[in-house]
Amino acid sequence: MTRNHELTCYHEPFGDAFYYGPERLSSRYENDSKAREDCGFSQSTYQTILDQFDGGGPEVRSTPSTAAPSIISFSKDFFRFPTPVEEVSKASGKRVFVKDMIYYLVPPDGNPPSIAPSLQRKKRGVGTSSASVNGTTNGTIKAPYPYDTDAEPKNPTVIPRDVLGKFHFTFLIRHPRSSIPSFYRCTIPPLDEVTGFYNFMPSEAGYAELRRVFDYLLSQGQVGPKIAGQGKSDRHMLSHELTQEVEVCVIDADDLLDNPTEVVKAFCTNVGLDYDPKMLKWETEEEQQQARHAFEKWPGFHDDVSEIYAAHASKGHAKSVIPQVMNSKELKPREHQKKAKSVKDEDLEWVKKYGEEGAKIIRKTVEANMEDYEYLKQYAIKLSSRVLSV
Repeated sequence: MTRNHELTCYHEPFGDAFYYGPERLSSRYENDSKAREDCGFSQSTYQTILDQFDGGGPEVRSTPSTAAPSIISFSKDFFRFPTPVEEVSKASGKRVFVKDMIYYLVPPDGNPPSIAPSLQRKKRGVGTSSASVNGTTNGTIKAPYPYDTDAEPKNPTVIPRDVLGKFHFTFLIRHPRSSIPSFYRCTIPPLDEVTGFYNFMPSEAGYAELRRVFDYLLSQGQVGPKIAGQGKSDRHMLSHELTQEVEVCVIDADDLLDNPTEVVKAFCTNVGLDYDPKMLKWETEEEQQQARHAFEKWPGFHDDVSEIYAAHASKGHAKSVIPQVMNSKELKPREHQKKAKSVKDEDLEWVKKYGEEGAKIIRKTVEANMEDYEYLKQYAIKLSSRVLSV
């Protein structure tokens, strides 16, 4: 956001295809065609999303652009950090930086993947069925997924391996005890009226999908075996000889919040950017406007509104709260590192905020994702210095 002279940034573009387009994987809006049409992304496919990167244009709204990417950051979380790519946009001459959710590329609930129809390259023989991106196969109208396309061996995504290979991947993780309640809050009243997500779907937690894609990229040699900030390798995952090496770059959100300078420095080293302290500040009106424009696409999800929202909701000021919490201007270390709560204290807090049933759903979802989080956590950047609690 602060590196406009060298990066063209995109904020969660793959969600357009995942939720709304003719290749949508999610069932969230399957029975709400009006919502899909009204959002402006009903014609977005995985191909048009990739096309816009090379064209250097804005998010696709009904009309596609043209080509491929440069830096891409994926996370499981709802407070995500971007991942890097290796190509340069032909239109702008700058690297492309994409911040997105990895589960947008993976069929939900562990369903088998196959390549998105718009990205299918193999020509089928005469008389074989042909997949269409308008949700119609052999004359029968159906939900777009599952696709009538070929799968790639071991590839857990709907994106071909050669396209994934154009990206330099980095990953942001957040503890399920923080992320799951945060997301759950976005799917219940009163915030659901802002987000447009009217039910909680555990499959959108995204940890399992992140782990599957992470392991796939590691096994293919697209990341690793060296681990950023740890000085060690994980060679047992490799299935072939490396032709080039990109260090595994996993960032834990708590580390980022505790020590943003050291974490961002490590990230810059990994993706080939020169660190500048100005990266941690976005004080100008131009930068503020850019942030508002990027985040307005997913209202409610990027706002830490827990206290402010509660104070205003009863007064009918729900929608007016969002701009108030978008006024941050820099990333500073937390004054106090986050202290772990006991399960009992967490449950009491969640019951108070979300009721008995909500607390049960949150706890079940947290526990279901802990193993994947802990697995990914072992790869996280280890800081050489940490900010001490004050």
